[in-house]
Amino acid sequence: MAIRIWIAFFVAITLTDPLLAADPGITDTEIRLGMVNAQSGAASGLGQGMLAGAEAIFKEVNANGGIHGRKINLIVLDDQYDPNKAIDATLNLIGEQKVFSLFGYVGTPTANAVLPIVRETKTPLIGLFSGAMTLRRPVIPEVINIRASYDDESEMLVEHFIKDKGAKRFAVVYQNDGFGLAVLAGTERALKQRGMEIIAKGTFRRGTTAIKSGLAAMLESNPDVVIMAGPYTPLAAFVKEARIEKLKASLATVSFVGTDNLVQLVGADGDGIVISQVVPFPRDDKLAITKECAMLLAKHAPGMILGFVNLEGCITAKTLVIAMEKAGPALTRASLIQAFESIKALDIGGMQLNLSPENHQASSTVFLTQIIGGQIAQIKAVANKK
Repeated sequence: MAIRIWIAFFVAITLTDPLLAADPGITDTEIRLGMVNAQSGAASGLGQGMLAGAEAIFKEVNANGGIHGRKINLIVLDDQYDPNKAIDATLNLIGEQKVFSLFGYVGTPTANAVLPIVRETKTPLIGLFSGAMTLRRPVIPEVINIRASYDDESEMLVEHFIKDKGAKRFAVVYQNDGFGLAVLAGTERALKQRGMEIIAKGTFRRGTTAIKSGLAAMLESNPDVVIMAGPYTPLAAFVKEARIEKLKASLATVSFVGTDNLVQLVGADGDGIVISQVVPFPRDDKLAITKECAMLLAKHAPGMILGFVNLEGCITAKTLVIAMEKAGPALTRASLIQAFESIKALDIGGMQLNLSPENHQASSTVFLTQIIGGQIAQIKAVANKK
């Protein structure tokens, strides 16, 4: 750990040296970006999906001349959804690869782990696949979030089950780390606003499918709704075991689960699960953004079907491209953040984005979906008030 701290300090001093003429990762012909996320392991569907969607946008931009004549070079490292590996990979990207900006990280624990490095080196971190409030409030100057928060998602899930289903008893089973705690806190806030409390909590460790103790807490408390917080592998195990044990509660989860992977794993056991989303329904061909992302994915990743995760990667990359274009030919890290903060009421074809110096979360829209007959179907979309 001491070595990591020393390297981070060295990187911070080097990159803030006033004698350096330009920001790292920018040449006359290149913009070097760095992505660290799960490209292997139990959450790899999330990292791979984000990468596929982003690459579809970046490859198309490069094929059309780049950003003011500069081609995007995306360097990708695998952290296996492990915070320590995320730290090592981030230090490598900043210190050795000299990237201009970080992009498309996946997960709250990994994102929280690299925040000190991001702050010290003043390296932009754009478009994280996480809804944690630690990345949003207070605003971190270098961090730009595109998606809605877990508070937004929890609010919509609680509202749906109370208003539409008459639910009164809510329980939460969650991955015992920053991600799970963020969803737990969002659910608690949503319930508190309605004079209610969580009646039971269950946990499981990140990187495992040891969900039986968490399920036992749910069975004992007899809730109307169980909100689950975890990636697709442990939640699929929870759902299957819950069906065997005849848990009567409705099941719900947030977007981080990786909807397409979850549907594949749970099969018929998944019927009825409600999943909040932060991007439009991928098969909604009335929206320009879904049509564009589907077309680019077919072009640059033949055979891959547009889903929720690669759509988020596409939308996130598209927003970064818009900001880099707005920043102009004299692109710097400071001008990139300023360009993001100047985005007002921007319609990207079905989603409206708003940012400012006081708000580094572009969208607060939540889309509700449900697994029906082994397929994912849309319920409704709600634009939350900031």
